[in-house]
Amino acid sequence: MRLGDYTVVMTHPMSVRFRESRVAARLKAEAEASARSASALAEELIDEGLRMRRHPLVVFRAGPAGRRAGLVGGPDVWEVVAGVVGGDVAPAKRVQRAVDLFGLRPEQVEAALGYYAEFTEEIDAQITANRAAADEAEELWRRQRDLLAR
Repeated sequence: MRLGDYTVVMTHPMSVRFRESRVAARLKAEAEASARSASALAEELIDEGLRMRRHPLVVFRAGPAGRRAGLVGGPDVWEVVAGVVGGDVAPAKRVQRAVDLFGLRPEQVEAALGYYAEFTEEIDAQITANRAAADEAEELWRRQRDLLAR
């Protein structure tokens, strides 16, 4: 919610109790190592856990752009979606195109599409960010080539 120049983040407090103190200790240690609060890390882990429960072939990976959804033993979800959605291939043949392109099983491609159906904005943002980074890298390469041509 926006109030003037400020963004207000609504929180939903919830008390969580751990049966084993080792779980709480590991959470605190991991939070300290990543310079985050235990609450922020717990929220991320719970969100990812709930997503993986709904989408069993999806895991989460860390990377330079942050954590992202990927297929178990496969590429990131956004990569599969970018290869399947759109293009000049008939919709009925797009899953097979992704199977051929990525060397995946059809159920992995369907898992990526299922995740995309639920988290469309997230995956679209990753596809857009990747395209922008690729365009920027290509432009830099072209400028380097132009400098060499002098």
